[in-house]
Amino acid sequence: MSDTSSSQALKDFISETEEIIGTLNYDLVKLADAVETGDCDPDVLNGIFRGAHSIKGLAGMFGFDDLSSLSHAMENLLDGLRLGKVPFTQPLVDTLFSSLDVLIQLIDGKSNDENFTLDLVPILALIDQSAEGEASSAEDPLAGLDIDPGILNVLTEYEEHRLLENIRKGRAIHLLRMDFELSSFDQELAEITEQLKQQGEVVSTLPSAGEIGERIAFQILFGSELKRSDIELLLSRDDLDISTCGRADVEMEPEGFVLEEPDARPDTAMATLERLPAAVEEVDAGSSMRSISRTVRVDIDKLDLLMNIVGELVLSKSSISNIGDRIKASADKELATELAKATRILERRLHELQKGVMDVRMVPVGQLFDKMTRIVRRVSNEQGKKVDLDIRGADTELDKLIIEDVSDPLMHIIRNAIDHGLETPEERRQVGKPEKGHVQLWASQKGNHVVIEVHDDGRGIDTEGVRRKAVEKGLISEGQSLSEEEIYDLLFMAGFSTRDEVSDMSGRGVGMDVVKNNIAALSGMIEVKSTQGQGSSMIITLPITLAIIKALIVQVGDKTYAIPINSVLETLMIDADVIQTVEKREVIELRKSTVPLLRLNQVFGLDSEEEKTDEKRLFVAIVGLAEKRMGFVVDELLGQQDVVIKSLGKALSFVQGIAGAAELGNQKTILVLDVAGLMTEALRGESSLNV
Repeated sequence: MSDTSSSQALKDFISETEEIIGTLNYDLVKLADAVETGDCDPDVLNGIFRGAHSIKGLAGMFGFDDLSSLSHAMENLLDGLRLGKVPFTQPLVDTLFSSLDVLIQLIDGKSNDENFTLDLVPILALIDQSAEGEASSAEDPLAGLDIDPGILNVLTEYEEHRLLENIRKGRAIHLLRMDFELSSFDQELAEITEQLKQQGEVVSTLPSAGEIGERIAFQILFGSELKRSDIELLLSRDDLDISTCGRADVEMEPEGFVLEEPDARPDTAMATLERLPAAVEEVDAGSSMRSISRTVRVDIDKLDLLMNIVGELVLSKSSISNIGDRIKASADKELATELAKATRILERRLHELQKGVMDVRMVPVGQLFDKMTRIVRRVSNEQGKKVDLDIRGADTELDKLIIEDVSDPLMHIIRNAIDHGLETPEERRQVGKPEKGHVQLWASQKGNHVVIEVHDDGRGIDTEGVRRKAVEKGLISEGQSLSEEEIYDLLFMAGFSTRDEVSDMSGRGVGMDVVKNNIAALSGMIEVKSTQGQGSSMIITLPITLAIIKALIVQVGDKTYAIPINSVLETLMIDADVIQTVEKREVIELRKSTVPLLRLNQVFGLDSEEEKTDEKRLFVAIVGLAEKRMGFVVDELLGQQDVVIKSLGKALSFVQGIAGAAELGNQKTILVLDVAGLMTEALRGESSLNV
């Protein structure tokens, strides 16, 4: 890497870690405020834990071993506190603040000299001393609870601790069961979880066994002082089933979060604090509070606001053009000509402004791939593996918002490719492979999408091993039949890990669920392909931008809809007699492939102009989602137009098949079709949607 690239990468590192440290400091203050009561907010503690984990990952990327070691030690200490293995005391909080001070000094020093370091022996010793918790009882603390053993067996260690903490606080433990529509369960479940959090603590959310058609059921373990009747009134759901679990037969002592007097243990970390050298002491109050980084980080929301303004100007231009056409049709031809000329000038300037704003948002994926290079080097060294990284398409551009949100998922995929996928040099020799493994990181633009591919030539995915682990965790039953694709989906479930031990790289069950959720939130998708013994591939498909998009405007009956152009492969005019019926589904032959049809008038319950006039020719928009293809049958194609998609809001979130609304230049508001949702429902055999 050139000196210029290295310097820019260091600036990016300083800027990112400075933001994380700012959040850490804020959360640590809130943690310190809770010492007096001994009752720590688990969300605050989890936020601090994630912050330390993020700094560890960033430091590992850039090869800063000292920062990585310190943040990893902090992460282990915080993990012990989360699990109730370490008592929650003032000395412990002081240790965390001292650790943060050392982190700040290290980052400050590296901003001026990349090789700057400190003696970390004292602070690491202090952290180790603080992490010494009390030995847990050999007796199972959950044995006396009146809770289904099948549920207790799948709880994580952290969830078990939170369950015991709720019992210690005298809260009732409720088990809530409810089911949701598959198309909207994630949003509904999130809203219910947020409601419950206001009245207690959601200990765990688990999928419920049993087939219930096109719906999915969940069980929520909830600790609260509310009674069963209060919860029923709060949620107001007809399908709600609540069972209140009994309490332990014996009174339990607090397993964690114990408040101790500072002088109760003279050998605690508080005493050690006074003996720390200057490198670990608090930062001098008179030192500069100026930011280390000189980078101005623009909030993406501000760019979104600017883009929305551009979108509104585009609509205003269309309105002016429409008025010009009406004036031209009247008697005043000269005035109409002048207005048309002004409109063309405005259109050119708007196009330049729109392109300029888009260019500000667009960045090459090479910025992201550079970080992955450091990850590959770091992880391969720690794993004792030889890895050759092949990067292609680094100049492919993506929206800055998408780049930011896809960086963590891509990092997890790269780590898993090396940690889980590639064999050790000895293992590769035994199976006749070269000692050096290969990881390919490719990017390419396909139409209005960018495809990022990660390939490795490792051992591939052991589907039987994944199945066994899923059975052990209670995610599936022993005899349940799963396709290869369904087994791959297990890898993206929260808390799933094929590793039995916890390491710096894996085993905590955190990561792959984030990969899928983050990519789905970007209107993207991830595909998994694997051949055992030959390697695996993960293919991410993303839209280039989520800002202003081009849309195909179509007429269906007396309604007008917009189809995002990035999903439209082509448009056709066909004769009605070329339509065939295969397994009760209308299809057409298109270049030696069979494409199913979806008549939008039937989906939305509209009268079709084709049915009224008995026309023998139909308009079809061929849309694509990954490898799937489908033809949307419409009455008329009205052309293309730039649109800004607006959300329908929570009140209309139940509407299926609709992604949002957009305003046309004639002041008319139309609905934007959700291509993915329509295709998914159609392929499941749904003939109509809840609109």
